[in-house]
Amino acid sequence: MKFLDQAKIYVASGKGGKGCVSFRREKYIEYGGPNGGDGGKGGDIIFVTDQNLNTLIDFRYQQHFKAKKGQDGMGKNKTGASGEDIFIKVPPGTEIHNEDKSVLLAELLENNQKYIFLKGGKGGLGNSHFKSSTNQAPRQFTNGESLEEKWIWLSLKLFADVGVIGLPNAGKSTFLSTISNAQPKVADYPFTTLHPVLGVIKKFDKEIVIADIPGLIEGAHEGKGLGDKFLAHIERCKILLHLIDSSAPNWKENYIIVRKELEKYGQNIDQKEEVVALSKQDLNPEITKNIVSEMTELNTNKKFAISSFNNSGIEDLTNYLFEKCVNDDDR
Repeated sequence: MKFLDQAKIYVASGKGGKGCVSFRREKYIEYGGPNGGDGGKGGDIIFVTDQNLNTLIDFRYQQHFKAKKGQDGMGKNKTGASGEDIFIKVPPGTEIHNEDKSVLLAELLENNQKYIFLKGGKGGLGNSHFKSSTNQAPRQFTNGESLEEKWIWLSLKLFADVGVIGLPNAGKSTFLSTISNAQPKVADYPFTTLHPVLGVIKKFDKEIVIADIPGLIEGAHEGKGLGDKFLAHIERCKILLHLIDSSAPNWKENYIIVRKELEKYGQNIDQKEEVVALSKQDLNPEITKNIVSEMTELNTNKKFAISSFNNSGIEDLTNYLFEKCVNDDDR
């Protein structure tokens, strides 16, 4: 499925139906009273979250959503039918912003969450409401309330237990394809991954979701390489898994670059628990061991040396991630 994490759409609720002017007409009743019914209510615009969705790609093909207007009132005090509501399905984690993205209007986080974004207009009153002792044949009525309409932006921030970060070509996509059924594009050049990819690891009746974030580069927090958009997807992750290419001679500088980008981006993502995985350790196991020792000078984070080529260290790493993401929730 193609991935899209932002979409601009137009939404409009339904206008209320107008009230009716009508009088009772029956045989032998010369002066029947007013019996005009009320107009029906216009349809609402309602957002509904669906956990089976993880992209906003559907909004590339449909950008306009208009609810039906309420029917006009009728004689014999019949109220017009209400306009049909419009239900718009979005993934959990969707944010709704105003047209210029300056205001966050709503945040939809829970599955099956319903949010009435625009209410349909109320129906107008029929002439039966205006009858009085001095006006027994009123011809007054009211129109239904006007519709509400807006251009809005939808923005998706993924829910995942683990966010995989690192520079381009650090082995993130290969790692995800090794541990799950996800099939990200894998090749030996930077920026192979152009959008986040989700993978699921299952053990017995438990599972954790891992998000492969496209490689970050220096200046990512300012939008270079679309980094600011990608960083948004790890705001809700429980743990960051930082992959470092152990075969790179400048591995320490590469690690520091990514950490600085997390700090500059903000939203406290640099404060999240970080697990470090030194990838491609099969190329030179001894050097990788030395790097693990040297990294203790940088921080006390948990560190693993792994190889997606021969699966070395993969099981230990995934067991640790399960322990942190699943067992902590059960306590």
